[in-house]
Amino acid sequence: MADFYPEARKRFPALQSNNQVFFDNAGGSQTLDTVIDSIREYLSHQNVQLGASYVVGRRATTSYQRAFADAADFIQANVDEVVFGASTTQLLRTLSWTLQFRPGDEVVISAIDHEANIAPWVDLAERQGLVVKWWRPKDPLDPELHPLDLAALLTHRTRLVCCTHASNVLGTVTDVRAVAELAHGVGALVCVDGVSYAPHRLVNVCELGADFYVFSWYKVYGPHVATLYASWGAQTHMRSLGHFFNAHTSLVDKMGLAAGSYELCQAVSAVVSYLGGREYGSWSAMEEHEEALTEALLEYLRGVTGITIYGKRGVQDARLPIVSFTVEGWNSQALVEAIEKQSNFGLRWGAFYSNRLVRETLLLKQDGVVRVSLAHYNTSKSSGSVRRFVSHFADAVPQWRRYLA
Repeated sequence: MADFYPEARKRFPALQSNNQVFFDNAGGSQTLDTVIDSIREYLSHQNVQLGASYVVGRRATTSYQRAFADAADFIQANVDEVVFGASTTQLLRTLSWTLQFRPGDEVVISAIDHEANIAPWVDLAERQGLVVKWWRPKDPLDPELHPLDLAALLTHRTRLVCCTHASNVLGTVTDVRAVAELAHGVGALVCVDGVSYAPHRLVNVCELGADFYVFSWYKVYGPHVATLYASWGAQTHMRSLGHFFNAHTSLVDKMGLAAGSYELCQAVSAVVSYLGGREYGSWSAMEEHEEALTEALLEYLRGVTGITIYGKRGVQDARLPIVSFTVEGWNSQALVEAIEKQSNFGLRWGAFYSNRLVRETLLLKQDGVVRVSLAHYNTSKSSGSVRRFVSHFADAVPQWRRYLA
């Protein structure tokens, strides 16, 4: 398997500046060079309040407005259908305060989601007297949000369905289009967490049919800021949280609340130029590369007795390069720390804010799973090699098992 675009790796300073191998990309990707340059340039030369009529003010406003257009283009939305915020967690919490339902109305919540797409809706239900219905997968080893399971939960009182586009623990992809068709059939809105999906695959919110879609740019090779999409139709269900003197007509007026730092928001354009402009190659080539890396890891894990993989066991299924597993006889935290002592691999253990999935569905303890999450700049031959990780892990695990005897 050949390295994927060696030139792409050169675009990430962190990959050049130390010997750390980054296998924790689902927690936060490395940052593109032009993003870093853009933030530095903005703070150095146009760090002023927006809306001013003088030259630097106009320049700052223009770069900020361009970021909205680029963010909208990235997910195939209209510019007045996107808003920036500090994080996906913050945007979803803010969104929940814009929606008003009636007591007895129902909200369906996925039990395998990141807490960012659960807590706001549980809280909303408590505030407004709504009925919460949990969408729970049936298979504890391969929890998947099947649309047919959702159908049984929907009624004429369903107002909102909340789910992930891809699990940040399992890597499993949800058929959002099918979910949206079912939910819209009973007049419900659909809110999708796209954080784990957006770094790896093209997003077209119109084709998906989502009413709300949110993701974080710091997991898409950019700054620590997030974008939420709300369709024109969905916006009619939202009250404004903005200042009284605002027009209350745009999504930004309703829920922007100056929550996205200007220097970070405007840097999003550099990410869109890199991905949307195909500076690194093509999306299809990136997908093939990530799938090859993922299969190399899964192939090894499938062949070792005592290793349990959670989610899809092969790349032929709808899954992304996020692989979680446990090893019999090992606490996940202890296993990760043991690997780190013998290597320069950076991976993680835990529940990754998907505590309900890990504790209630996977039935694991607090230490959760070992997670290896890959990105297109991980390679097959360089210091970021999945193959080298597999080789190291294959040698290490049997040795550690002997210590347990």
